[in-house]
Amino acid sequence: MSRNNNCKTRCAWVSDDPIYIDYHDKEWGKPIYDDRLLFEFLILEGAQAGLSWLTILKRRENYRFCFDRFNAEKIAYYDRDDYKELLANPGIIRNRLKIQSVIDNAQAYLAVKQDFASFSDYIWQFVEGKTIQNQWKRHDQVPANTVLSDKMSKDLKKRGFKFVGTTICYAFMQAVGMVNDHLTCCFRHAEVKKKMLK
Repeated sequence: MSRNNNCKTRCAWVSDDPIYIDYHDKEWGKPIYDDRLLFEFLILEGAQAGLSWLTILKRRENYRFCFDRFNAEKIAYYDRDDYKELLANPGIIRNRLKIQSVIDNAQAYLAVKQDFASFSDYIWQFVEGKTIQNQWKRHDQVPANTVLSDKMSKDLKKRGFKFVGTTICYAFMQAVGMVNDHLTCCFRHAEVKKKMLK
């Protein structure tokens, strides 16, 4: 467990970095149903592959600026010049495949929205519309992937999404509140669960 910032008990992965603390306390595990924000998290989780989440959080505002606030309708039509400009931008992870995947994922995202009432409806169907309330006591009990993240990954790939392996999908599920993976000793576990029961 992690004790910091007024001695609150937090999940073990939280460092003393204020950005991490703020993210854990206000965002991680909070159910998200907004299409644009869900798309943002899916993109950022893919950008994290092979890196630390803190590395991405510190570049989050740069990502929002460079990718038109994650407006998929605009990103889907980025051309070669846009791609080259992004590749030269030091404010984001300058990985050719990851940058191209954002454009590909925007196109796939728009296709999903044609098949479902919303991207949110599509994503949340994997957990039947409500948060799975886990009861992990220790960080080493938390899985890196599950049968559901395997299923989500397979379906996203089939629909043309990139950087959506099962581990990335499970991290996404944790971030957007599809699973409550705050440790039971963490003050946020009860808060997230309480909001879901209202």
